[in-house]
Amino acid sequence: MVDILHRVAVRSASPDGVYAALTTLDGLAGWWTQDTTGDVAPGGVIRFRFETANGPDGFDMLVKEAVPGQRVLWEVVDGPAEWIGTHVGFDLAQSDGWTEVLFRHLGWAEPVEFMHHCSTKWAVFLMSLKELVETGAGRPAPRDVKIDNWN
Repeated sequence: MVDILHRVAVRSASPDGVYAALTTLDGLAGWWTQDTTGDVAPGGVIRFRFETANGPDGFDMLVKEAVPGQRVLWEVVDGPAEWIGTHVGFDLAQSDGWTEVLFRHLGWAEPVEFMHHCSTKWAVFLMSLKELVETGAGRPAPRDVKIDNWN
């Protein structure tokens, strides 16, 4: 198994703003994709949709864990075959006026080309998360930075 790992520091005296951006529909729609629906409580399923050249596409995430100010963990229950059964997690820690976000997308079967794309897109969206918390405005899809000819 292989994993995608990223770290980003958000200027925030408390992890609460980052946690809210990861655990509310408005927060998620503010940094990842505007087309976000579902149930954000543990045991609920959140649906993230993106418009692509081939029509709508996306992921359904089962909320496995949500510990206020500390951790969010999802399991991918629907989406591209490479994603199903993987886990997406965010660990938060406060340090000197910053919230450190340790991101992980765990359990890829192998490092296929799509994983390279997803790793870069996760970095783009983590920067959007940072912008949302620091400035009040992120760059969720469809306003995200485009990185290739796939979308």
